[in-house]
Amino acid sequence: MPKVKKQKASRDAAAPGIVFNKSFGQHILKNPLVVKSMVEKAAIKSTDIVLEIGPGTGNMTVKLLEVAKKVIACEVDPRMAAELTKRVQGTAMHSKLHVMMGDVLKNELPYFDCCVANMPYQISSPFVFKLLLHRPFFRCAILMFQREFAQRLVAQPGDKLYCRLSVNTQLLARIDHIMKVGKNNFRPPPKVESSVVRIEPRNPAPEVNFTEWDGLLRIVFARKNKTLGAQFRNKSVIDMLEKNYRVHCSMNNQPIESDFNMKSKLTQLLTDNELDVKRARMMDTDDFLSLLHLFNSHGIHFT
Repeated sequence: MPKVKKQKASRDAAAPGIVFNKSFGQHILKNPLVVKSMVEKAAIKSTDIVLEIGPGTGNMTVKLLEVAKKVIACEVDPRMAAELTKRVQGTAMHSKLHVMMGDVLKNELPYFDCCVANMPYQISSPFVFKLLLHRPFFRCAILMFQREFAQRLVAQPGDKLYCRLSVNTQLLARIDHIMKVGKNNFRPPPKVESSVVRIEPRNPAPEVNFTEWDGLLRIVFARKNKTLGAQFRNKSVIDMLEKNYRVHCSMNNQPIESDFNMKSKLTQLLTDNELDVKRARMMDTDDFLSLLHLFNSHGIHFT
């Protein structure tokens, strides 16, 4: 994708003298071309309610207000909230803006159709999962992230950055990389490069126990280059799964064989299904779903 370069004529609408709080991840997106592109990629309708995280001084917010029915701007910094409110005061956009104060990770998300945001990078991972588990489903999200985080979201099996984050998010959503954004498009410039991604939740969501699913992924991605056979010969993994197995049998009034051996059971399951030589870094979401189903069908659980 083409890299968006800094536009020399771009103007930051922040009030003179305002000091940005780095602990809040405040890096104001000042390039109007990037703002315009993100808003356009969201394909916002006149009937849409849009959620924005970290609106700052409102460079993105005002463009969203021009096309949306309503914008809910989540802001943790009272100074920025005051600047944003002041910016639209006395205009036709004022009645369409709702500022929601507080930590977005601690507050319940309201109903919305689209989410468009230049994210505070330190909350990227927890916010993505809060977003993807939100109900009712939203249509899409256009989000700015640190470049490497964005690359992990879209990484495919075999890619260097393919990881548990990649699999977890791709289970729940279709994710596309839209564009790269250089650090000079922000005020103050961050130390890292950025990227914009489009997230579209899978509706309906896959039927899977997410706690179990993530428990499996934590094991296989602990050493993603090792074979599954090697991963499930690890003593701590065997002990944990045996404990879970005994609890499962007890709760379901199932007898445990006198010669039961979890290590042997795991080895046999993986070998019989030709999975012992598989490696997590080369497996996709369907592979992991099949693996989880195989284990669960034999009473092996990850919670």
